Amino acid sequence: MSVEPAVLDPHDEQDTPRPDPPGGRAGWAALRPLVLRLHFYAGVLIAPFLLVAAATGLLYAGSYQAERIVYADELRVPAGKGELPVSRQVAAAREAHPEGTVSAVRPSPEDGATTRVLLSGVPGVDADHTLAVFVDPYTGEVAGALEQYGSTGALPLRTWIDGLHRDLHLGQTGRLYSELAASWLWVTAGGGLVLWFGRRRARRRVRGATGRRRTLSLHGTVGVWAAVGLFFLSATGLTWSTYAGQSVSDLREAIGQTTPAVSAGVASGGEHAEHLGAGGPSGVQGTDIGLDAVLARARAERLSDPVEIVPPADASSAYVVRQIQRSWPEKQDAVAIDPATGEVTDVVRFADHPVLAKLTRWGIDAHTGVLFGVVNQIVLAALTAGLIVLIVLGYRMWWQRGRGSSFGRPLPRGAWQKVPPHVLVPAMAVVAVLGYFVPLLGIPLAAFLAVDVVLGEVAHRRGERTYPPAG
Repeated sequence: MSVEPAVLDPHDEQDTPRPDPPGGRAGWAALRPLVLRLHFYAGVLIAPFLLVAAATGLLYAGSYQAERIVYADELRVPAGKGELPVSRQVAAAREAHPEGTVSAVRPSPEDGATTRVLLSGVPGVDADHTLAVFVDPYTGEVAGALEQYGSTGALPLRTWIDGLHRDLHLGQTGRLYSELAASWLWVTAGGGLVLWFGRRRARRRVRGATGRRRTLSLHGTVGVWAAVGLFFLSATGLTWSTYAGQSVSDLREAIGQTTPAVSAGVASGGEHAEHLGAGGPSGVQGTDIGLDAVLARARAERLSDPVEIVPPADASSAYVVRQIQRSWPEKQDAVAIDPATGEVTDVVRFADHPVLAKLTRWGIDAHTGVLFGVVNQIVLAALTAGLIVLIVLGYRMWWQRGRGSSFGRPLPRGAWQKVPPHVLVPAMAVVAVLGYFVPLLGIPLAAFLAVDVVLGEVAHRRGERTYPPAG
């Protein structure tokens, strides 16, 4: 792969390209220019997207602690001696906010924490959000109400930062930026590792180096330390992206590794449909044992805090109680309970989830900073800050190589044409497969190659040299 002049060689101390050895290139000597060119393309053209993703990711890593401070009045209350029944807490929330319907209830998970009553269909609240009403579990007083988004219970501040990181608040179109960044992050990190370890050990030293060589050494050192984390962020970011994420979902479905969901259907729903008069919290009429009995039944099934109770959607549906702890060890068990009889109709244990379903859950939770709590958030902050440093150092090398010019000194074009066929053909096959499943990697890569070929042909017709002289 190649480009028109002005391409920075961030991993070569020489300002001019080295000639081919007699007999042509082989092995690493043939691959290095190709990897270098790809690393340059990704570093210069994709780095702006990576920079935005890293900066917004750094903000998100700190949003959990910020949320606890900003919304302390809603989240915490003085601990009391005994909690009111959940049904009374819900009644207090409904008295203060009769609008919408109860879509879920999250009882206070610990001493001093409020209960959240989630209302859907509330005027003025986004359709994919709920209104979280915070209730003091000891007194029944309403501490406030805020919009909530997602299964992690993100409140307005974290929701806004999450939207900025995910799609720049541009909707589905904006999600292309984050998927582009995730698609190329592993390529950039991997190429940098290959180039770094392909250098002689003496050239990797920071101590005693000056100028561009020092910048290069710092860039490489930070990259090596951050590489594993960057690979992880790339892989987990792609897991729920628009296009690559769909490929991952299709693959998991094809091999039977989807996340199981508890069945909320009640076979006896028709038999109990005639029992009218005692509507549950969802407003569905019929015999209902109530939230407190449902919670007690879930406790008997070993569902410990924190939990979320989802009321029946209709007369033929069950209550669903699921654990919502995303920190280690994760609590993701779920049960369905018949509202008329209190019978457990279905149970799904996290321990029984398929391997890929567990890995996906752990990966996403680690990526979003909840799996290991504060430690997880600190590591994410360090990784995103490291990525920002890498990008800044990369651009600085570009500037230093060009002595302040717009582009820098030229490197030879046509590196891909000099890779031995037995290496190039399998590599192109792998790239084609990756490009199919990760389109925001494949499409830009094809565009880079096309531009490179066109520029090479233009230079050739002008009589410019596109390869270094032999010998």
